[in-house]
Amino acid sequence: MAVSALELRPRGPVALMDAALRLCARDTGVWALTLPGGAAVVAALLHLLDAVDHGRSPTLPALYVTLAWFLRGVGQGAACHYVQEVLLGAKAEPSVRQSLRAALARLPSLFIAVAYLAFFNVLTLTFSLGIATMLLSAQGVGYAATMQGRGSPLKLYAVGSRLLGPSRGTATAVRWLMGIQVLGVFNLHVGLNFLLYLGRQLVGIDLTFAERFASLDNPPWLVFLAATTFALFEPLRAATATLLLVDGRVRQEGLDLLAAVQQLPARSTKPGALASKGVAAALLLATGLLLAVPAPAQAAPEAAPVDRKAVRARLVKVATECELPEQVEGPALRDFDALDARETAKLERFVRRLEQQAFDDEDCDSAAVTLEEGLAQVTATAEAQARADARAATDRARSILARPEFQERQEKAPSEPKEEEVPPEAGWWRRFIDKLGAWLKDFFKRQDTQPRSRETALPLSGGAAADILVVILIALTLAVLGVVLVSVLRRKRGDSGPALDVRTVDAAALADHPDHALSRPPEGWAHLADALAAKGEYREAVRNLYLALLSRLHRDGAIHYDETLSNWDYLRAFRGRPEVKAPFRELTRRFDFAWYGNVPVGADGYTEFRALTAPLLAAPPVQEAAGA
Repeated sequence: MAVSALELRPRGPVALMDAALRLCARDTGVWALTLPGGAAVVAALLHLLDAVDHGRSPTLPALYVTLAWFLRGVGQGAACHYVQEVLLGAKAEPSVRQSLRAALARLPSLFIAVAYLAFFNVLTLTFSLGIATMLLSAQGVGYAATMQGRGSPLKLYAVGSRLLGPSRGTATAVRWLMGIQVLGVFNLHVGLNFLLYLGRQLVGIDLTFAERFASLDNPPWLVFLAATTFALFEPLRAATATLLLVDGRVRQEGLDLLAAVQQLPARSTKPGALASKGVAAALLLATGLLLAVPAPAQAAPEAAPVDRKAVRARLVKVATECELPEQVEGPALRDFDALDARETAKLERFVRRLEQQAFDDEDCDSAAVTLEEGLAQVTATAEAQARADARAATDRARSILARPEFQERQEKAPSEPKEEEVPPEAGWWRRFIDKLGAWLKDFFKRQDTQPRSRETALPLSGGAAADILVVILIALTLAVLGVVLVSVLRRKRGDSGPALDVRTVDAAALADHPDHALSRPPEGWAHLADALAAKGEYREAVRNLYLALLSRLHRDGAIHYDETLSNWDYLRAFRGRPEVKAPFRELTRRFDFAWYGNVPVGADGYTEFRALTAPLLAAPPVQEAAGA
């Protein structure tokens, strides 16, 4: 559904990206037009990388990449047309086929746009060292501008910039926001590795090769992640490009103001309406006067910090203009640069005074005297500051050296060696316990001191055992499927013959339904049909023959007759012999044309219908039940 005019107002980059995301999430048409080209680009890039890794000729894979890129351009153009129809189209529901036809109608322009954008992006990124990605943005709406056909595709950047108009800043911000694709690459990597982890833990398959391939140090895996993320963001590119052009049109043509004017009430010639218009004009005038009143003065912002280099440059300029270069050459301004930040404001006032004397009053003599006095004062201030800094540094050094870690430690006097204490002799109880422990240790000690080797290695590793288990499970699954298939085929083969037990309807219940197929036996319907044909009522005769056929097939178990079913329902649910189904289909087609289509039926037509029905009305040979 097209968006109303009131919704077409200028949007910021975040609001525009949000609108594009919501459009892609709710409409599958953009995905249907962009994903085939994105998938083709991914497959072609992987094929090219595989050819390079294995040393094959990259000519044919490079051609595939080129063709996939052109296919991607056609999909982008069709998607931009589709989004524009969703937003501004006159039809209620745009179709994917219509947008694809529109893209094919502009196929030469789209091919030129694809080549132009490819060379433009490569050249700008190469010569600007990637800075053009953040500065140039009009090429992002190239496919959308090509589908509108408002300029030459050879001047695509100029056309896109003109169509964007005031929205060029928004387009640049949207291009910055598209950097979220980096997060998409990492999320895709984490998600696929998590699936591999689940497969290894739950199923037990050895996925070492897959996990090694899906690692960040593998170049083919990085190419796959980048290309897949690029393909997944293709719908968002088409949506944002179209929305940017709509936003540029809104800002240039004032569609938001037009929509607001269209919502105003219609003009009226009644006196009350004129009075109300006068009141409205007075209110607008009062509002304008209120807006014209100046707002109360705000507090003055804090003064910006003074740049020391700018003040020095101004001082040098004054000395040069007054022909006093000797006062600012060499080490003359060394003290000027040595002053701290607290003196910068004073220096700025001093230079401002010099500029007033030299430029405003044009009195370079006074400026020279002031400059000489000021530099002398600067020198005195710098020397005083240096002495204060030296004293402060001396005091700080003394305070640091007065810390305990910088004091000399007094050497400790060597302590006298302690006399070794002789342990007392163990008692008889201690000696008894030690001998008992030694005896028990010798008693329980094994005679064979060499440990016997035990073979604990399994004949198979964990991965090999898991592979064998998977093969066994697959074999069992195939065996079960084979048994089920054989049983189904046997059941169908057994159902192909005539049934022994056929459900019938009580004849008394059909007494009030003379048109019911089961109210007569097949022979009765056939005899009635021949009688009607003898009277020249061939159309009624064909109907009675068809009822005879339905009665016979019901009794044979080929169909289950029900008045609520159609003739073709019987054919679809046919369970009889295979050789009967083809003539039954032909007879059903002829009956529908004759009875429901009112196609005239003559004697020859009835004769052919009777000849086709005769073999089917004959009762099949009765098969004896098993064990009879």
